[in-house]
Amino acid sequence: MSTIPQTVSLAAEFRKALSERALVADGAMGTMLYSKGVFINQCYDNLNLAQPALVKEVHQEYVKAGAEILETNTFGASRFRLNAFGLGEKLRAINQAGVKLAREAAKETAYVAGAMGPLGVRIEPLGPTSFEEARAAFREQAEALAEAGVDLIVLETFGDLDEVKEAVRAAREVVGEEMVIVAQVTIDDFGNMPDGSSIETYVRALDESAADVIGLNCSVGPKPMLETIEKMMRFSAKPMSAMPNAGNPVRVEGRNIYLCSPEYMAQYARRLLWTGVRIIGGCCGTTPDHIREMRSEARSLQPGVKRLSVTVEEPKAKAQAMAPAPAGKKSQLGAKLAAGTYVAFVEILPPRGVDASKEIAGAKLCKEAGIDCINVPDGPRASARMSAQVCCQLIQRDAGIEAVLHFCCRDRNILGIQSELLGAHAAGIRNLICITGDPPRMGAYPNATAVFDV
Repeated sequence: MSTIPQTVSLAAEFRKALSERALVADGAMGTMLYSKGVFINQCYDNLNLAQPALVKEVHQEYVKAGAEILETNTFGASRFRLNAFGLGEKLRAINQAGVKLAREAAKETAYVAGAMGPLGVRIEPLGPTSFEEARAAFREQAEALAEAGVDLIVLETFGDLDEVKEAVRAAREVVGEEMVIVAQVTIDDFGNMPDGSSIETYVRALDESAADVIGLNCSVGPKPMLETIEKMMRFSAKPMSAMPNAGNPVRVEGRNIYLCSPEYMAQYARRLLWTGVRIIGGCCGTTPDHIREMRSEARSLQPGVKRLSVTVEEPKAKAQAMAPAPAGKKSQLGAKLAAGTYVAFVEILPPRGVDASKEIAGAKLCKEAGIDCINVPDGPRASARMSAQVCCQLIQRDAGIEAVLHFCCRDRNILGIQSELLGAHAAGIRNLICITGDPPRMGAYPNATAVFDV
């Protein structure tokens, strides 16, 4: 089969970008279409023709969220799957309309990936469909996508190793050597494919295939996917991709609900990127909100670079750890608690500006009323206020009453936490309540990056 010329494809540009940095793909298409009222008893791929504005709207939402790769709405647009809906003769039109809609949404800001899924039939030796028939079906869909000008091919959610190998062969025959092919399989919680292939087996097989990027998508949440990706890297040096579900769905009042929050997904996106993953995205249950948080993590990291292996040598003279002070000697509050004395707190929020005179005056009134301590929250409801630590210092200095600092881990990495705790001690703050902190999306700056190292 001769290679189809790429007329409007950015295949070469995408390959270069992939070699330079990690890229963020979009999230679930089916989840979004279902949320917009499309029931699962119809062919979602045919919506490229039946409801193109709806499909394009989903693509645009992912672009707005920061996705750098848009997958076409063609996961099930092979002849075998379309025939089940009586739509086999529309294969070319459905696939090419899918590319057109994604390209219109992507404009100059994202690459377009031609999405191809399993055929939905058993292939030999487990079923009646031969390798040649499977390869022909994949080739037919790849031709339609390539002619429409995709920038890369994404083969995804394959549970049969033989089938994904045939899909890779067919796609490479069509697109030639320039275009990137991503081959993704689906796994169980232990990292094995549904056909029983172990991590080493499928990684070595895909490493020997014509796929440029190998990876995982669907079926599991980010935690087991991270654990499996780390093991996969022992058997292949090829770039890897990860597109986890938003956890496992929970049945709630007749509906499957995915419970992984955008912040939780972003936390694992950071870890996947640090592991060396080059394409990060989402599958079932993920939305533009998830992708937005994941893109924030990608921006904040040195993406796509594996951590260096280092050797740590213990210093010859070890620092002597300080003996922990008894609770009763740490602060006035500690002494009262150690003695079993009843204590009373009042919470005072830090000011929204630079003037804390009102808060100090309130703390003085509390002291006169017999209050023991002033609670000072740190960025409550993800709002921007004066530093809680500075507010504590001012209250203790000017009002003469002990303060309790709410120390929020949301905005600080490990280095920042250690640094600020040392600073708080030096400033005379002895009472802490350590909290995770409200997620940024609750506040006025929902696109702010959360750290959550702890």
